[in-house]
Amino acid sequence: MNQNYNKMLKQVQKMQADMAKAQEELAKESVEASAGGGMVTVRVTGALEIEKVTVDPTAVDPDDVEMLEDMILAATNEALRAAQDLANKRLGGLTAGLNIPGLPL
Repeated sequence: MNQNYNKMLKQVQKMQADMAKAQEELAKESVEASAGGGMVTVRVTGALEIEKVTVDPTAVDPDDVEMLEDMILAATNEALRAAQDLANKRLGGLTAGLNIPGLPL
């Protein structure tokens, strides 16, 4: 029984180390999404942090700020979805079959 426990503990420790390394690498990657035909672009890291927002000057219409807000929101949400998909691809293989709270699966 003790040998099985030690073997399982080593496997869990290796998985934790692999996950930590994968998360570090993921934080260095980024994805972009745009809205309004490219008038607004948002770049998000694999750690789900917004890195950059680019707004084409022609998108700034003082009489229609709401449209610009909608484009920023749409681009941000799409970039976050893309970053989550990236995280799932990178981390999914390490956590296949496991349900660990707090991890993007």
